[in-house]
Amino acid sequence: MPAVSPAFRKAVKQLSEKEKEAIILKAARRDAELYDLLSYELQELTLEELFEQSADKIQELLVNASGRSLAKALTKALRKAVKEIARFKRITKDPKSEIELHLYTLRQIFNNFSGQFDSYYKSFYTATARLLLRTIQLIRKNLHEDYYLEYKSELDDFLQQIHSRKKPLTFALPQEFEVD
Repeated sequence: MPAVSPAFRKAVKQLSEKEKEAIILKAARRDAELYDLLSYELQELTLEELFEQSADKIQELLVNASGRSLAKALTKALRKAVKEIARFKRITKDPKSEIELHLYTLRQIFNNFSGQFDSYYKSFYTATARLLLRTIQLIRKNLHEDYYLEYKSELDDFLQQIHSRKKPLTFALPQEFEVD
């Protein structure tokens, strides 16, 4: 992202209200993320509505994954889902909702697609394990310790399902989510 120069700031300040409005509307028409950001900032979209939109998109990505190798298609869909979560975070800057989207994605995977962990292609298994590790790290980094108990049983279940596959991972995944 380019840095805003002082000359640019000065030029923007000299624009009339009508010119600023025209530029903002033009930019919002070209960029969906900017449109969502402005809608959220102007309180036309609530956090819950934005969360529902992202959750629906993630579910659609995972459910509609298809191809010769379902594991490869799911890996691709999972990458897109992670990008959707990152987009949600850029718009809302709400760490708890970001974690909830991570958990929503993990629930979708473990409830519907855990059979694909046994596929010849281990990319989906590895990508899911990485998402699980990232979720654990985000919970530890962004949430107060009081929330740990709320997520412990679900995360322990996910970890147990990953470890039960006995497939090697290139990174360390804890045996359980530790509550200090």
